[in-house]
Amino acid sequence: MRRSRYLVDGAWYHVIARINRGECIFSNERIQELFLDIVKRAKKRARQPFRFEIANFCIMGNHIHFLIKPAKGESLSKIMQWILSVFAMQYNRIMNIHGHVWQDRFKSIVVNSIRQFLRVFEYITNNPIKAGLTSNVEDYRYCGTYFASRSDFSIINKSFEI
Repeated sequence: MRRSRYLVDGAWYHVIARINRGECIFSNERIQELFLDIVKRAKKRARQPFRFEIANFCIMGNHIHFLIKPAKGESLSKIMQWILSVFAMQYNRIMNIHGHVWQDRFKSIVVNSIRQFLRVFEYITNNPIKAGLTSNVEDYRYCGTYFASRSDFSIINKSFEI
């Protein structure tokens, strides 16, 4: 039996989800765009949009990072389950394959302080540079800094409370 996820209502989380077998499926721009579109759709679902804030995010070759805060009463697990499962179904359909896309359950770490928030924010921001995907994070389309530098708040929030 797996352990229950530690959740705190109104908290920020550093969420990490890894692709099965370490495959770099996000090296394909079409797949990165698909993931971004699904995150946007999660916020605008017709029947019941999920209410959450994203302070920062990054799509890497074989995993994703979010600095995310579900609204009061909203379930981090349900938000992530929807995003990851809808992505997996659409990815499998596009690639004409079956089976698991994600390695296992997403990892979530509660952010307990402003200092920790800033560390996680910086870590996510610098991830594409450390991985050699870009020399300037503002040019890397698949991270929060790119969107913030263009005042595009379709994924990240313009302002947020810590």
